[in-house]
Amino acid sequence: MLLPIDPLADIGRRAWVPCPSCDDARDCVPCGERRHCPDHWRYLISHTGSLLHLQCPGCTHHWDHESGFGATRGPSPGGRA
Repeated sequence: MLLPIDPLADIGRRAWVPCPSCDDARDCVPCGERRHCPDHWRYLISHTGSLLHLQCPGCTHHWDHESGFGATRGPSPGGRA
């Protein structure tokens, strides 16, 4: 069963990160070369510092991805980042 596309999804806010569910970009040359592919982008729903909240437009899978880029998240209340 496919989930609906998140209501916060906006085609203007995209990320190029492999989908851990469908792996649709596996054999794509631009994706393999880490270029911006016109076909295998993900909706960037939101972010918390360097943690991206994404949705795949193909299989509608939602997941979080730590980009390690930009502002990092502070330590959690338990003392771990």
